[in-house]
Amino acid sequence: MNSPIDYVLAGAIIPLVGVLLGIWIWRHREGSVLAAAGREKTALLEAARREAEAITRDARLAANEEALKLRSETEQRLNEREALVNGQLENLVRTEKSLRAQREELDGERAEVERLRKEAGELAQQRRERLAGLSKLSEAEARAAFLQEVEGSSLRDAAQMSQHILEEAKTQAEEKARRIISVAIQRYAGNHTFENTTATVNIKGDDMKGRIIGREGRNIRAFEGATGVTVLIDDTPGAVVLSGFDPVRREIAREAMERLILDGRIHPARIEEVVGKVTEEMDDVILRTGNAAVMKLGLAPMHVEMVKLLGRLHFRHSFSQNILSHSIEVAQLMGLMAAELGMDVAAARRAGLLHDIGKAVSHEVEGAHALVGAEIARRYGEAEAIVNAVASHHGEAPSTGLLGILVSAADAISASRPGARSETVLTYIKRVEDLERIGLSFPGVEKCFALQAGRELRVMVQPGEVSDEEAFLLARNIARKVEDDLQYPGQIRVTIVRETRCVEFAK
Repeated sequence: MNSPIDYVLAGAIIPLVGVLLGIWIWRHREGSVLAAAGREKTALLEAARREAEAITRDARLAANEEALKLRSETEQRLNEREALVNGQLENLVRTEKSLRAQREELDGERAEVERLRKEAGELAQQRRERLAGLSKLSEAEARAAFLQEVEGSSLRDAAQMSQHILEEAKTQAEEKARRIISVAIQRYAGNHTFENTTATVNIKGDDMKGRIIGREGRNIRAFEGATGVTVLIDDTPGAVVLSGFDPVRREIAREAMERLILDGRIHPARIEEVVGKVTEEMDDVILRTGNAAVMKLGLAPMHVEMVKLLGRLHFRHSFSQNILSHSIEVAQLMGLMAAELGMDVAAARRAGLLHDIGKAVSHEVEGAHALVGAEIARRYGEAEAIVNAVASHHGEAPSTGLLGILVSAADAISASRPGARSETVLTYIKRVEDLERIGLSFPGVEKCFALQAGRELRVMVQPGEVSDEEAFLLARNIARKVEDDLQYPGQIRVTIVRETRCVEFAK
C-alpha cells in the first residue's frame, strides 16, 4: 500500500507536470504561429512584388503605345503640312510662270503699239506734207486757217445757242411775271397793309415817365436789357411805347411794364424779377393757346412740344397776318375740301394746322420754313402723309399725295383775303432776325438784341470770356460781318455791353 506521503507527493507532482506540459504546448504553438505568420508575410511580399512588376510592365507598354501613337500623328501632320507647302509652292511657281508669260505678251503688245504709233506719226506727217503741197500752204498757215474756221463755226453756234437761251428765258420770264402779277393782284384786296411792331402802355401822370427812366436812365437800360425791346418815351401824354420786332418779347415787355407801373416799385432788381416771372407765365400762355387751337379743330392730342410751337405762332405774323389764325383758317378750308373729295377730314385739318409750324422757329433753324416744319412734324411722330404735305406746300419738296396740293390751295385762299400780305414788313423782320443771328454767332456772346427798329445791335458778352480789349475787337468784327452779309438802309450801331455783377446779402 502506498503511504500518505506518496499520495501527497503524487498530488504535488501531477499539477507541476501539467503546468510544464502546458508551457511546452504553448511555446510549441507560438512557434508554429510565428512560422505560419512568417510564411504568410513572405507570400504577401512575393505577391506584392509580382503585382508591382505587372503594373510596371503594363505602364511601360501603355507609355510605349502612346509614344508610338503621338509619333505617328506627328509624322502624319508633318507630312500633311509638307504636302500643303509643296502645293503652295507649285501654285506660286505656276503663277510666276503665268505672270512672266503675261509680261512677255504685254511687252510684245507695247512694242507693237509703239510701232503702230510711229507708223501713224509718219503717215500723218506724210499727209500734212501732201496737203501742204496741194494747198501751197505751210503747216503753220494751214493750222491757223483751220483754227480760224473752227473759231468762226464755234462763234456762230454759240451765238445761235445764246439767242435760243435768251428767247426761252424771255418767254419763261414773261410767263412767270404774268403769274406773279396775277397772284399779287388776286391777293391784294386792302387799301394798305401793316404789322404792329409797337405796343403802347398807358400811364397816369408824367411823373411815372421819370420813374420808368430812373436816375441817369438806369431803369430804362435795365428794362431794355432784360426784355430786348426799345422803350420810347416822348412828349405823348399818358403813354409809353415799346418797340421790338419779336412779338413774344414785346408781349412780355408790355405785361412787365404794366405790372411795374401798377406796383410802383421800379428799380433794376425789381425789373429783372418781374420780367423773369412774366417770362415763366408766358410759357403757360403759349401752351394754353396751342391747346385751344387743337381743341377748336377737334383734332387728336399732339406732342407737347408741337403744341408749344403752335402757341408761339399766335405771337407771330407773316405779311401782316397772324400765323396761328391763318393756320386755323387753312385747317378749316382743308377739312371742307377733304370732305368734298372723300378724304380723311381729320388728317387734312391736321396738315393744314401744322403747315406753317416751321415759322415758329424760323429765326433759330436755318432753312425754308416748309422743310423745317416737316422735320419738326417727323420728329414728333406725325404721319408721313402729313409730313410730306407740310414740306411740299410751297414746292420745296415733291408732293406724294393730295394733301400737299390741298394745303397749297388752302394757303393761297387764306392769304388772298384783304390786308393779308406785306412784303416790306417781312423783309424788315427777316433783316432784324439775321442781325441778331450774326451777333449770336460769335463766341463769348450771351445775349443779343436788335433795337431802334434794327438800327442798333446791342450785344451782351460774358465778362469771363471777353476782356475789355477783346470787346472792341468783337464790336469791329460784328460790324464787318453785318456789312458783308446784310443789306440795310443807313447805319447800324453795334454796342458791346460787358458787365460784372457782385451780389452779397447782409444778414
